[in-house]
Amino acid sequence: MSLSSRTIVVVLCFLFVLAPCLTKATTDGVVQAGGCDSHMFNNGKHFRSCINLPVLDSFLHFSYVRETGVLDVAYRHTKIESSSWIAWGINPTSKGMKGAQTLLAYRNSTTGLMRAYTSSINGYSTMLQEGPLSFHVTQLSAEYLNGDMTIFATIVLPSNTTVVNHLWQDGPLKEGDRLGMHAMSGDHLKSMATLDLLSGQVTATKVANGNVLLVKRIHGIVNAVCWGILMPIGAMAARYMRTYQGLDPMWFYIHIGFQTTGYFVGLLGGLGTAIYMAKHTGMRSTPHTVIGLFLFALGFLQILALKARPDKDHKYRKYWNWYHHTMGYVVIVLSVYNIYKGLAILQPGSLWKIAYTVIISAIGLFAIVMEILQFNKRWGSLCFKKAEDLEADQSVSNV
Repeated sequence: MSLSSRTIVVVLCFLFVLAPCLTKATTDGVVQAGGCDSHMFNNGKHFRSCINLPVLDSFLHFSYVRETGVLDVAYRHTKIESSSWIAWGINPTSKGMKGAQTLLAYRNSTTGLMRAYTSSINGYSTMLQEGPLSFHVTQLSAEYLNGDMTIFATIVLPSNTTVVNHLWQDGPLKEGDRLGMHAMSGDHLKSMATLDLLSGQVTATKVANGNVLLVKRIHGIVNAVCWGILMPIGAMAARYMRTYQGLDPMWFYIHIGFQTTGYFVGLLGGLGTAIYMAKHTGMRSTPHTVIGLFLFALGFLQILALKARPDKDHKYRKYWNWYHHTMGYVVIVLSVYNIYKGLAILQPGSLWKIAYTVIISAIGLFAIVMEILQFNKRWGSLCFKKAEDLEADQSVSNV
């Protein structure tokens, strides 16, 4: 083989090796360009700048005139279901949700037409009701096409404005076209940034998101341990230890210790972190919140019931036992259910859910084993009494 032939073979091999990399780079560039700069709107609008926002599959197209403060904007959210709402806004006073002047849009579930409106967010418990903004907005419209939902608007900012705090969000559309609460974890807590209207540079905002996420994890861990582990163990101590005479009154103190620790630590850590989150992220009447407040109320009633506990020989003691035991089991069942609701909201990762499932399953398995072992002690006397009654009735009938 000649030298030229060898050179050609080497070059071909080199190109063969680099071909996948070159193809990938070219493809990525096309996808990026198609996602932002080369996107064409059906209404024929064109914008001088386009930004690929860091989270929630969103893009911001805009044209800005510094001297007049006129900002033509199109917020486009891709890969979104038609049964969702989207929002984009500017916060002229601070970084974050409170004080944001927002544009919202959703698709009417009955007519299929898009609706766009404005909403000024004055607090974290907002329902995103329609209202005027602190700046003038014209030509507000929206469209939904091929999984892309877009809001168009012309905003008049104070002249010579160069940098704004903006945020964007999406959430579910509920029955009756009510705007449901957006997710409270992951990218939904990162969808805010500082936008330079002249250069187009976006700087991610990290205000209280890290603290809120940490508080959420503390809230989940404290409540899972207190309500989902200590409470069931305390209940089992009262149910299974009391059948052994040598453990009386030890079982009572163990029961009281676990239940009071679970309640008061859950009250301070769980309710305290919930109040913090309500202050910084808002609180809605979600099932998780309602069940949590209901559990705190039931726990407080259980503590009050101890003050009204009759003596063992009192004729009303059995009724008190029925009430106390029933409320206790209701608290445990609701606690476990609400912990899984909280995990679904927090989305900390599958490992956390698996860990709690293993723990609560072990507790449940232990309870089943103890029920089997103590069946005769717990139910034997009742069965024996029924057998005696049947024999007595048989004797009477024979006579």
